[in-house]
Amino acid sequence: MPHLAFSQMIVAHRGASHDAPENTLSAFRLAWDQNADGVEGDFYLTADSKIVCIHDKDTKRTAGKKLVVEGSTLAELRKLDAGKWKAAKWANEPIPTFAEVLKTVPENRTFVIELKSDEKIVPFLKAELERLDHSKIKLLIICFNDKVIADCKRLLPNVKSHWLTSFKQNKTTGQWTPTADQIAKTVKQSGANGVGMQGNTQVIDAVFVDTMKQGGCDEFHVWTVDSPTDANYFSKLGAFGITTNRPAFIREALETKTAAN
Repeated sequence: MPHLAFSQMIVAHRGASHDAPENTLSAFRLAWDQNADGVEGDFYLTADSKIVCIHDKDTKRTAGKKLVVEGSTLAELRKLDAGKWKAAKWANEPIPTFAEVLKTVPENRTFVIELKSDEKIVPFLKAELERLDHSKIKLLIICFNDKVIADCKRLLPNVKSHWLTSFKQNKTTGQWTPTADQIAKTVKQSGANGVGMQGNTQVIDAVFVDTMKQGGCDEFHVWTVDSPTDANYFSKLGAFGITTNRPAFIREALETKTAAN
């Protein structure tokens, strides 16, 4: 029986960020137009305890003027243009709030919430989720900080979460870390439902996935995969989701491959 491509969730990384300015409402709306199953956005807590969508600690790269996000108020951040760096047609895109991004998510699609601030953001995220109607969409919280994930599981026990990790190779031994066993241990200790891993085909193979599962980590997604060959590879390994800057391109590639099989 062929592996069905649509068993993977195709998630738009910072929205459809290959085509539109990352982490803007235009990027998220375009992702839905491109038939993404989910969108992933990055969230910081501002100086006045609001949650905003931006990847970097400061606004220099995407807004031209440097403001430290956690040291700035929402009003200060909203004065900036987060779109024109991509192209003139995207000018006047503000840095969006958490609530604005959530409201773009269509029924039965997934909102992947990457928390960039430390544990202090979790109570405010809880308050936002209690305030906003998300009953018709799916949520997935992701974070590189396992302490943040542990807090999310404590305060938001019914929301799925994945701990995030990248991989580093020891230049002397060639050993990659973290190992599958180390990932499973961190996932278990934090209470996460799974792991989101950098899509490194040198590290992740069937044995690696099986080892994680034996350690109690049954679910994984990969980021950021823009190669059809890599997407097909992780699809066959049973990835829960594939995060990509190019959701329409990757979906078409997977569906074409499935049809060919």
